[in-house]
Amino acid sequence: MRSNPTGRQLRLGAELRKLRERAGLTSTQAGRLLGVQQNQISNVEAGRAGVSPTRVRTLACHYDCGDKALVDALSHMATERVRGWWEEYREILPAGLIDLAEMEHHATRLTAAVTAHVPGLLQIHDHAREVFRQVVPELSPPDVEHRLSFRIKRQTVLFKDSPTAYRAVIHEAALRMRFGGPSVTRKQLRHILDMSERAHVTVRVIPFSAGAYPGSGQSILYAHGAVPQLDTVHLDQSHGSALLDSEAQLDKYRVLLDRMEATALPPEESQTFIRNILKDL
Repeated sequence: MRSNPTGRQLRLGAELRKLRERAGLTSTQAGRLLGVQQNQISNVEAGRAGVSPTRVRTLACHYDCGDKALVDALSHMATERVRGWWEEYREILPAGLIDLAEMEHHATRLTAAVTAHVPGLLQIHDHAREVFRQVVPELSPPDVEHRLSFRIKRQTVLFKDSPTAYRAVIHEAALRMRFGGPSVTRKQLRHILDMSERAHVTVRVIPFSAGAYPGSGQSILYAHGAVPQLDTVHLDQSHGSALLDSEAQLDKYRVLLDRMEATALPPEESQTFIRNILKDL
């Protein structure tokens, strides 16, 4: 029995619960169909107990789920036994950060939209260190370094052999925030430009001149799953991170991100815009 299920284990259980509830079955009825006790179904749905791919498919059959792509994706989630690099931070950093790294690792695509900060996956060491030094309440020097190393390791999704496709929509305000002073800001902007040259990375800028737009003031990371039902939204908030995955929430943030991208400059114009900011420093 798991005492601390990972975010991905919790998500698998939650999706199986959704299928059961849509079928109009109680956990007791589902247990009878599978030949197990009700508490085993409850433990699987709570992420406290594992479930085999075969049992996932059997449950999906009992729940009359005809979505083959979804069933295949859930079965794959049950098959995986990934203990990623993030596990070494589990007793050091908040659980929400661990879930974020796990989510990014498994995502098929990532889309970020930020107003006040450069996206974490595009931050350089010195910029990120200064961001963490501004946290309230103040972090101890060791905690700053733990968070810094964690953030940099998260960026491996953009540098692995088959890198994850990444789109970033960044407001001009974030590009002009001088974390660490002009010298660090220059290095940070050059890094964003360098990353935007990679085939799997797209950077688009929303200039001040664009005015108001939906989603302003939020820091959003949208992780695309193997199927749309398994997408996840990560919100970075002052009191901690939040993971959203309900159908209504996913629909809302898909629309928000589409509108934000429609407001932003095209990729090549965005590169020119960043170069012009560099000239001003």
